Amino acid sequence: MNEVMLRLEELLFLSAPEVAVVSAEEDGEVIRIGIRCRAGGTLCPGCGVWSNRVHGSYLRFPADLPSAGRRVVLSLQVRRFACTVTSCKRRTFAEQIPGLTRRYSRWTERLRSVLAEVGLALAGRAGARIADVFGISVSRDTVLWLVDALPEPQPRTPRVVGVDEYAMRNGRVYGTVLVEVESGRPVDLLPDRESTTLAAWLSERPGIEVICRDRAPFFAEGAREGAPTALQVARGPRRRLAQHAHLRQRT
Repeated sequence: MNEVMLRLEELLFLSAPEVAVVSAEEDGEVIRIGIRCRAGGTLCPGCGVWSNRVHGSYLRFPADLPSAGRRVVLSLQVRRFACTVTSCKRRTFAEQIPGLTRRYSRWTERLRSVLAEVGLALAGRAGARIADVFGISVSRDTVLWLVDALPEPQPRTPRVVGVDEYAMRNGRVYGTVLVEVESGRPVDLLPDRESTTLAAWLSERPGIEVICRDRAPFFAEGAREGAPTALQVARGPRRRLAQHAHLRQRT
């Protein structure tokens, strides 16, 4: 039996070596796997001090990735530790398994990640339908909520950037749109078209090699001050990057 549990640990929890499998059973449509954490203690989330003083324990039942069309539920024995620092506001705290659980979550981190990826690809309604085919019962609103909870991706510094103006109030208020020319994707919107604003934006991104800009003098000055080593390419009035970026955002 111990060999079977060790094999399950290797197959299911390779990324969480501190997990120990204590039981495994199935009741038709659901596979239940009992697990616990091997670590002798954990860090207090309030003060960051290590504690191994167990205050108590309880069970959590987070849903995991389905297997062979059947739902998988973990029976996780969670220990609650007492913080050893008297000045810490967190008198007790529950342990979390990095990469597997988080506070108050009904899913494991890998199931949460899969649902978010499904939402990114298919949005809410279609994502919920595909998840149901996989054996994961979830609403479209939950799929969209998981997508919204994803951290904002860090935009890469473009090698070739296009600079043009856009109108917030046509004829009265203008800003600056910056586009990654090689992919055609908008990178940023600046609140005005002042040379100092553009220069500050460019100076924070030293990887820019080519600036494809409008012929306006304030763009030329901003490009020269913010990226003096970049090659400047002045475009004619018929090539409007702002219109191109607007169409990309709509599609």
